Amino acid sequence: MKILVVGPSWVGDMVMAQALFIALKKDHPKAVIDVLAPHWCNALLERMPQINQGIIMPVGHGQLGLGARWKLGRQLMREGYDWAIVLPNSFKSALIPFLAGIKKRTGWRGEMRHGLLNDLRQLNPKKYPLMVERFVALAGKASEPLPDPMPRPQLENDSAEVRWTLQKFDLKADKPILIICPGAEFGEAKRWPKQRFATVAQRKINQGWQVWIIGSAADQKVAEQISLQLSREADLHCVDLTGKTNLAEAVDLISLARAVVTNDSGLMHIAAALDRPLVSIYGSSSPDFTPPLNTQSRVVRTGIECSPCFKRQCRYGHLKCLTEISAQQVLDELGSLLHSSTQ
Repeated sequence: MKILVVGPSWVGDMVMAQALFIALKKDHPKAVIDVLAPHWCNALLERMPQINQGIIMPVGHGQLGLGARWKLGRQLMREGYDWAIVLPNSFKSALIPFLAGIKKRTGWRGEMRHGLLNDLRQLNPKKYPLMVERFVALAGKASEPLPDPMPRPQLENDSAEVRWTLQKFDLKADKPILIICPGAEFGEAKRWPKQRFATVAQRKINQGWQVWIIGSAADQKVAEQISLQLSREADLHCVDLTGKTNLAEAVDLISLARAVVTNDSGLMHIAAALDRPLVSIYGSSSPDFTPPLNTQSRVVRTGIECSPCFKRQCRYGHLKCLTEISAQQVLDELGSLLHSSTQ
């Protein structure tokens, strides 16, 4: 069996999609699974042993690009796929499997997808409250229960690649490493205040740890402000890697962490899939929808009345869902997590 999965466009969603790939391989051990996704996804797909290859989506997120989709669809027709599973809910995402003439095309009911998908499922959010459940449910028939236990994403790393990444950035793993990820691409309402990250970093450095800050180029300013709030001595043990690593290198470095403190972000899901001890901070989003999927994790949230709102910006302007989470709360959860992980 040859299966084409049209993958999501966000880092965290792609990590969670590995649970679907694991479920497919369990049901169809000899299946060849290819994933159609943005080019940056290859760094993740290469670390998923269930995947045969990643196929680069020729158009950007949100673009129609009908000509490019038609051309790729005709190319994929020659591959002889038996089944397509479409994870995004958009009309555009269902076009290529249709144009490729794939016999069975599965996905949730979305915008104007009748005909494009011929195994169209009606989503019951109460039955599948978690995004990962919605992904995995598409591996079986509509009437089938979810697998028990649910598969968890498990990224693999190559030790030689990890050593090369350490050398590239002149890093050493001779002291316990706290990785902090202060960014979140979705918006301000998912970003814990930088001063709190700085307090956590300072405390762990005082305890003999080193801190690596990881994120995209968009996180460089906040990383710089975190470093500026550290004592001069502590700053010697804090390395700002924001905007300097590609996604593959970020995965390599996160795999070395003794612990990770992060907002709800793609890097959070990567840390979970690497089974790193993890403290995740939630503001406008909800762990009831996209929680970290490892066992070594703690979630910190306020649970105030207006949260989760799933907005990029706070509609009231106070960001209390984040500002009311203290650094001490996060440190306490981190301490409890590290204690339990050594038992």
